[in-house]
Amino acid sequence: MITAAIEPGFPAWRKKARELLRQGVRPEEVDWCDVTQTASLLMEDTAIYAAAPAQDIKVPPDFLSLAASVCAHTDERRFAILYRLLHRLTLGGQRHLLAMPHDPDTRQCQVWAKAVSRDIHKMHAFVRFRLIGTSVAGREQFVAWFEPSYRIVRLASPFFEKRFAGMDWSILTPDECAHWDGSDLTFSPGVSKGDVPDADAHDDLWRTYYRSIFNPARLKIQAMQSEMPQKYWKNLPEAQIIHELITGSSGKVTQMIATPERPVKPMPDNAYLKSLHQQRSEKSEPGSA
Repeated sequence: MITAAIEPGFPAWRKKARELLRQGVRPEEVDWCDVTQTASLLMEDTAIYAAAPAQDIKVPPDFLSLAASVCAHTDERRFAILYRLLHRLTLGGQRHLLAMPHDPDTRQCQVWAKAVSRDIHKMHAFVRFRLIGTSVAGREQFVAWFEPSYRIVRLASPFFEKRFAGMDWSILTPDECAHWDGSDLTFSPGVSKGDVPDADAHDDLWRTYYRSIFNPARLKIQAMQSEMPQKYWKNLPEAQIIHELITGSSGKVTQMIATPERPVKPMPDNAYLKSLHQQRSEKSEPGSA
């Protein structure tokens, strides 16, 4: 039995899986371990490597993207099941396995990948940056705290790199942190929430914006909680006013219904707009081309 003790991420799993696969090591001969979750420092037994010569393996591209998502999950079975799926796809000759959603290994990996994808979407939606200063180069520096369900920082960060390229920012999480300085995206170990700066004026801007887009007539509490689960509320500045907005929604709706309809404003005295209106009227007349 080989003990494959790796860091909990796709690069480490990929490197070890490639090594094992080239030597023809079967899935049942590997005990996968997350080094961050085990206190034992078992030495890897490499005697079995001599059982088969190294092989050049072609891996389907779709599998690599699936594996990157699965490795970001936290289920302790993920590395073993992922390697078994890889072995079946390559040395096992089951080339079309990823197109078979009824297969237990394929289905399980797709379920994990879907959960990770959903977590990435929530991170994109609920990260809130706070201004902490300005760099020597004159670039604003921002920081955000987020608590993802899975280890998704590396998968989610390219979105922020592209969208907020003009400012320096750091996204801090318990597992890993991402940093952008305008040219390089780097990562560092996770931190505690106590390392995050306190609220700033941007929090008030978020609350003002949230108030402005809140429509009490379209309030659906269950749908809102489904899209914005309460576990994220503690880190969202606008969450402080959600209860207030919900409580006052019925009164706001009553007020909206009771408000008389505003009269239609006359068309502006503008020659260009009048010509467009005339063209539209002519096209709507019977017999017009």
